[in-house]
Amino acid sequence: MTSLSSSGMTVEISATLEQQAVRKAAWRFIPLLALAYFFNYLDRTSVGFAALTMNRDLGLSATQFGWGAGIMFAGYCLCEVPSNLALYRFGARRWLARIMITWGLMAAATALAVGPTSFYAIRLLLGIGEAGFFPGVIFFLAVWFPPSYRTRVLAWFTVSTPLSSLVGGPLSSWLLHMDGVLGLAGWKWMFIVEGLPACLLGYLVLKLLADKPADAQWLSTDERFALQTAFDREGSSAQKKKDFRAALKDARVYVLAMISFGFTMGSYGIGIWLPQMLKAHGMSVTQTGWISAVPYFFATIALLWWAKRVDSRGGHIANLAAGLFIGALALAVSTYFHQLLPAMVGVTLALIGTIAGRTIFYTLPARFLSGEAAAGGLAVINSIGALGGFAGPYLVGYLKDSFGTFTAGMFGLAVVLGITTLLTLSLYFFNRGER
Repeated sequence: MTSLSSSGMTVEISATLEQQAVRKAAWRFIPLLALAYFFNYLDRTSVGFAALTMNRDLGLSATQFGWGAGIMFAGYCLCEVPSNLALYRFGARRWLARIMITWGLMAAATALAVGPTSFYAIRLLLGIGEAGFFPGVIFFLAVWFPPSYRTRVLAWFTVSTPLSSLVGGPLSSWLLHMDGVLGLAGWKWMFIVEGLPACLLGYLVLKLLADKPADAQWLSTDERFALQTAFDREGSSAQKKKDFRAALKDARVYVLAMISFGFTMGSYGIGIWLPQMLKAHGMSVTQTGWISAVPYFFATIALLWWAKRVDSRGGHIANLAAGLFIGALALAVSTYFHQLLPAMVGVTLALIGTIAGRTIFYTLPARFLSGEAAAGGLAVINSIGALGGFAGPYLVGYLKDSFGTFTAGMFGLAVVLGITTLLTLSLYFFNRGER
């Protein structure tokens, strides 16, 4: 009887120590990484606001702007896997800091663009500089947080996506009004002010992160042991592929990559062009900044609610498919209306579906991959998926130039999200036990 009581007490103490370690790590890492992702997403998408005045200064057509906005993802995708391999070699702390400092400098350097060619070149370098940030953070979080905490941790990290657009719209429009200060155009000030903070955050990442729990001197010996015990339980019970070559042979990796490609096309295709769509309705720069934030306000609330619901009830595949289908249907229906309100409702629902879906989506690879296979497989999925960030803005720009209206571009994105919904449902073929 004493032995049983002692055993139960030991388990309870271990669980308490594990929770303490997770809590300390969460407060140390998540606010910093979420803020970094906030500026990461802002530096990717703020070009949409810059276009309100930059396109005229640089002589960019809609197609040229779409090409320049999207070419960043070409550099990003080409360097994604090499960057992740470097991260594993040099450690997440050093490599994530390098990524952030590099992308901050390149984002600010966009102010140096003088025409289409230089605009393309700087955007390409921006993509190369930030390659590996998102999957690198996902890898880092998996090293630090046991499975029972990962969905919530991932939700609080990725909430930076809608928050970035929620705050970024009004901020970018305000910075555009600095036109003429010190002889610089407003859009140049926007790139400088929004780009350089990433460099400071990179320095903080270098100082505050630890590559693994064993390196964290701010955890007690017992807390480090309890955290390691939680990971040992995961390793002993998981029946997953661990070899990278095995991951490359798994069809699910490529299905997930195409799903990621589809919802990235949708979210970036909308986000990059939303400021210009609003301007086409007669909005001023200030009105554009505030109104563009409305869809992301609702997306932020929906993301946290949806992540909590999936975490407690499961049904990841069904919820991902539902979000994408809602987005496809909302965009398709909104193209039948020319008024601003129904168009904004469609855009809002589409962003809710794609942004919430992104968080749910990144819990799926860990279901069948671990170790080296998870690291490499995630890099492959994200690098292919990130190409959607190029394809989405370019598709909208091309259809806008071809048909003279944004309606064609939004309908094109609706078709893409519809196809992505079907791809998501195909995962049931591989996961027949999913309910």
